[in-house]
Amino acid sequence: MPDAIVIGQLVGLFAAAFGAATLLPFQSEIVFIALQVAGTVSLPALLIVASVGNTLGSVVNYVMGRGIERFRHRRWFPVTEAQLERAQDWYARWGVWTLLMSWAPLGDGFTVVAGIMRTPVWLFVALVAVAKTGRYLVLAWITVQAGA
Repeated sequence: MPDAIVIGQLVGLFAAAFGAATLLPFQSEIVFIALQVAGTVSLPALLIVASVGNTLGSVVNYVMGRGIERFRHRRWFPVTEAQLERAQDWYARWGVWTLLMSWAPLGDGFTVVAGIMRTPVWLFVALVAVAKTGRYLVLAWITVQAGA
């Protein structure tokens, strides 16, 4: 049974990963690397918690995208009509495969547009989970190589 410190570290990692996947300015990589280097939590546990948290944070963006269009004509809407149309055209052209880039700096936008475009939720979660998990696997590998 994990002790309270390990549970606290995993909860902190989950929160950082979740927040980093939303439109909020969070960074989970620093927390992930710090915990990996500290060695207090197993690498599989770090990968699972970070990947699940990051994927669920992207689901928040997806849900926002599903409901955001009803506000598109409001003055406070965060993007112009032209920007929204351009994003939708881009997504229509490149499709759901753009979600494999959801780990990248502008990837949060892809997850919102996927909601707007009504991507099937099962497909959204599958592609985003692959992308997010892949990112943490690469990050873990780089961290191991840097310490070798």
